[in-house]
Amino acid sequence: MDIGLGGRVVLVTGGARGVGAGICSVLGALGATVVACARRAPDDPDHPRAPEFVSCDVRDPDAVTQMIAGIVARHGRLDGLVNNAGGSPFALAADAGARFHSKIVELNLLAPLIVAQAAQAVMRDQAGGGAIVNVSSVSGHRPSPGTAGYGAAKAGLDNLTGSLAIEWAPAVRINSVVAGPVQTELSELHYGDAEGVAAVGRTIPMGRMAVPDDIGNAVAFLLSPLAGYITGATLTVHGGGEKPAFLDAATSDNRMEHTPK
Repeated sequence: MDIGLGGRVVLVTGGARGVGAGICSVLGALGATVVACARRAPDDPDHPRAPEFVSCDVRDPDAVTQMIAGIVARHGRLDGLVNNAGGSPFALAADAGARFHSKIVELNLLAPLIVAQAAQAVMRDQAGGGAIVNVSSVSGHRPSPGTAGYGAAKAGLDNLTGSLAIEWAPAVRINSVVAGPVQTELSELHYGDAEGVAAVGRTIPMGRMAVPDDIGNAVAFLLSPLAGYITGATLTVHGGGEKPAFLDAATSDNRMEHTPK
């Protein structure tokens, strides 16, 4: 399918593995020139759609500026940015110190701003402008026990997306993909063994967790000309979300009956 990404140069942060690798794979299949950055190189550098890789700590403004300049020097432009790098280990808020929370906010909120600023400085002055997608999380839209700082940072990222969309329009569009649980090679660290992963999937109306390509498809749409009038938006990709707990707790028969017409 041609959605207008052929030949476009796109940077994906945290693109070496997990969701980021899936995003890179989707964009590469659609013809984009993909540059992935992370602190560690991809696990499978021989993948047929393996992107160009740059080692970079996205929390370091000087390193980010140097990375963006290098991309422009090699490819002549930067058409898209996917701020995917992020994450958080499990830690109850009362047990984690200020330094821990500071690092979580730095990675999940401040780093995307740093990279977006550097990308926008290029995009605003080039023909065709550019598009930015921030990969956010449902943790920013519901309680996030055990990852409270992460949830707060993702809520901030979605708010930041709306603010930057106003400041940077019309040359640069910026949107956010609000992702639900995604099954990756690290899923068992978060959800337990394979049965735990499957059990989480059964709580989702679509009957499964997302896979990285599901997020990649949403990102590709928002980067493409098909979304040319969309900016400041949040696209929720969570398979229908979570069934309210009270439905299972209630003692009345709350099943929804459907009568064919």
